[in-house]
Amino acid sequence: MVTYVDAATAPLKNTGAIRLYSQEDFAGMRKACQVTARCLDELAAIVKPGITTDAIDRFVFEFGMDNGALPATLNYRGYTKSVCTSINHVVCHGIPNDKPLREGDIVNIDVTYVVDGWHGDSSRMYPVGEIKRAAERLLEVTYECLMRGIAVVRPGVRTGAIGEAIQTYAEAERCTVVRDFCGHGVGKLFHDSPNILHYGRSNEGPELREGMIFTIEPMINLGRPHVKVLADGWTAVTRDRSLTAQYEHAVGVTATGCEIFTLSPGGLDRPGLPPLKG
Repeated sequence: MVTYVDAATAPLKNTGAIRLYSQEDFAGMRKACQVTARCLDELAAIVKPGITTDAIDRFVFEFGMDNGALPATLNYRGYTKSVCTSINHVVCHGIPNDKPLREGDIVNIDVTYVVDGWHGDSSRMYPVGEIKRAAERLLEVTYECLMRGIAVVRPGVRTGAIGEAIQTYAEAERCTVVRDFCGHGVGKLFHDSPNILHYGRSNEGPELREGMIFTIEPMINLGRPHVKVLADGWTAVTRDRSLTAQYEHAVGVTATGCEIFTLSPGGLDRPGLPPLKG
């Protein structure tokens, strides 16, 4: 049975109950999420052939320090970096290192900053130089999956409607949806209830209510959906080594729909791709 609780009175741990936040809380999320969004905007000019993911990690750390924000991943459950950088067939949680990015790579950069206790969680895909059309199409499909999932968010629908919207579009475009990872509640906690699956049926999952805050972050593969986690305990890759992509926004459920907290202030929600028509 699903339980909903007033976030102001709930303990600061994931109890399985779904927190309902206030308008004041939404203001806190806006502030944290916009620091994250501005960092991701700045990275659009930095990601190019020859840069290392370690250099990206340093930039994310320094940007946070300059803006009163702490990278949430730094020392989280033993993770030693300020960002996740997932290249080509890496689905998520790629660890920055000293290997340079190469022309034609695609990389997901996942940033979460903590500002005044609020977690601003978002990620974008970045093409490295000129990329192949198959990779560009994967990025376009994945971004559209994210936005179709967001479009169904409103009070009264179930979380399964988000997954159904994503899965239906991805599979119609001959892509697959990763099942092993999902979106999640976010706010005062980095990872909270509910889980937001990126596949499913509209009559499944908890009912959305005004005040809920969570991420939607579909991981879409050109090949099969299966993944494995490498020996480092973090890096998840496609088993068939097919290309994979992910975009992520943090959203809050409003009375009539939802607010996207992590929208790019510079219009760079899909950096390196042609502008959307219309």
